[in-house]
Amino acid sequence: MTSSPVDSAPAHNDRDPDNPADREYDPVDISPKSFWAKSARERDIAFAELRRRAPVSWQRPVESDLAPSEITGFWAVTSHELIREVSTHPEIFCSGGGIQLEDVPDEFLEAASSFLAMDGQRHLTYRRLMSGSFTPRQVKRIEDQIRDRAATIVDEFLTKGSGDWVENVAKQMPMNTIYEMAGLPVEKRDEAAHFADELAGWNDPDIAAGRSSAEVLNDALVGNLGIGLEFAETTRTCPRDDIWSNLVTSTVDGHELDDDELASMFVLMSFAGNDTTRTTLSLGVKAFVDNPDQTAYLLEDFEGRIDAAIDEVLRWVTPVMTFRRTATQDTVLGGRQIRKGDWVVMIYSSGNRDESEFPDPWTFDISRKPNQHVAFGGGGPHYCLGAFLAKMQLKHMLDQILHRLPELRFGEPDMLVSNFAAAVKTMHAEARCPVGH
Repeated sequence: MTSSPVDSAPAHNDRDPDNPADREYDPVDISPKSFWAKSARERDIAFAELRRRAPVSWQRPVESDLAPSEITGFWAVTSHELIREVSTHPEIFCSGGGIQLEDVPDEFLEAASSFLAMDGQRHLTYRRLMSGSFTPRQVKRIEDQIRDRAATIVDEFLTKGSGDWVENVAKQMPMNTIYEMAGLPVEKRDEAAHFADELAGWNDPDIAAGRSSAEVLNDALVGNLGIGLEFAETTRTCPRDDIWSNLVTSTVDGHELDDDELASMFVLMSFAGNDTTRTTLSLGVKAFVDNPDQTAYLLEDFEGRIDAAIDEVLRWVTPVMTFRRTATQDTVLGGRQIRKGDWVVMIYSSGNRDESEFPDPWTFDISRKPNQHVAFGGGGPHYCLGAFLAKMQLKHMLDQILHRLPELRFGEPDMLVSNFAAAVKTMHAEARCPVGH
């Protein structure tokens, strides 16, 4: 354990590197929007240097037009070991101050993050409201539906022959699975997923379409909160046997969740249930197409190798690139003095390319063992609630795609400009299936 409380004040010097006002920014600068517009391989050149030289580095505040910020910088944590350390010590590195690299206004934070930005008992209480619906036992109950949906999605793409993979394939599985589990009417699903996309993409010029980042975020929140509020009202009138009805009728400290709490839960469910699995089904399938030897190896023993393959896909893609914590006390992390209130940002995409944990990290190797990736977080109380559901969706989609689309070809992905989500906006695909298949 290299993080520890610090009781004594630093020695007095002309320049105090432990004073935020006197700290020197690392010469490897990951704060500009232009940095996050680069490819993952290009970004990792910078991260690799930081992992080698300064796995905890002091960075300039990221470029943002969301809201004025008083912070002078943030600590970027780029090594696998230290990411896990931050994740597993929530008493030192808390989530309540926010989870993103940008200083989101408080009203947006509360509405958009739900229990992701909570700590301690409050976080545990709200997480438990949803966790029962995502246990392996509960998810197994809908496995047949997921398997059938995967077959239908591939059927429909085979009929078309070509098109945008994200819209026609990767989006369809997570969107319909999470909203089916919640009981959201089919006619509302595309709209809710659209607003969830905007929550992830407020910095992307295509998503913004001339709007400021604040306007994009506001539009996305107002839209998704509105759907959530309407959904809560109709569910109270006629509850069903699904996740959403369970939330609407649940009690916390003796009272039912109010409209704001329910709407916030809906926003989280929309974002977390859509974006990450869609990204993984885009870039993960592309990894198999780009590495046919790995496809052949998996298909030799699909059932025996799929679990390890999914872990490598998740490591390779890392759909959520960053997550922030805030120091609750003075501490030391990786030899650097952290002060109470400092932002500490885990760079998951760097941790999943850490050479000390993953030999030859830029090789897609589905036989990689061990594979302690941090795509679902580095452990601790904020570990991804939907991990088992995501893996089940990936398993059945990969089964259908790799067996039934042997000649699948992709164009280059059009990536979202974001310092949070490694999302794919569009990616052209052609099935090129054999005649009569």
